[in-house]
Amino acid sequence: MPELKKLLARLGKRYGNPALPPAQGPFQLILWENACYLLPDERRAAVFDGLRTQVGLDPYRILQADRSLLLALAKQGGMQPETRVFRWLEIARITVDQFGGSLDSILQEPYAKARRALKLFPAIGDPGAEKILLFCGVVQGLPLDSNGSRVLLRVGYGRASSRNYAAQYRSIQEAIADELPNGAGPLASAHLLLRQHGKEICRDKEPRCAECPIAHMCAFVASH
Repeated sequence: MPELKKLLARLGKRYGNPALPPAQGPFQLILWENACYLLPDERRAAVFDGLRTQVGLDPYRILQADRSLLLALAKQGGMQPETRVFRWLEIARITVDQFGGSLDSILQEPYAKARRALKLFPAIGDPGAEKILLFCGVVQGLPLDSNGSRVLLRVGYGRASSRNYAAQYRSIQEAIADELPNGAGPLASAHLLLRQHGKEICRDKEPRCAECPIAHMCAFVASH
């Protein structure tokens, strides 16, 4: 199994310094996660910018916005735009009704409580909540999306489980726990690099192993 530090260094040479999402704070990051469905980040950014400029990234403005405008923006985000509008309104409603219109206070809570609060919102599970906290500078481990998890699993961290993704995810987290970089910035960079590598090269189907900068470190490559 390779050292995680060396693996991340090679990915950094390949992709450069990854940029954080344009969203700031937990409320905006929840909207960012719900901006589109199965589309590239460029489209997600376009929908998010539309919400910013045409509605306002504020729960009260979203609740008061013209529904036809919200639907037009949601249609830019792919399939099921009506569901997306419902989620935006639900995000705003929960923020107003349960958090007084601002989610910033949850960042001062104990980690487990802050994570539970974020999971009240649509499409936010444990990994998503942990990622939002990380991007807000609240650190506990390295959150992974499906792309990052796949990269580390193929390299040799953790145990694959086709029936229990949660168990597989925990096994990866346990395997990397002693090798994690320190601080929110390096951890956020690690998350984004692993995600990008999983999307571009270490894909679920037809991975491009011949182009992979960490192929010589990878158990998946060695076994094929």
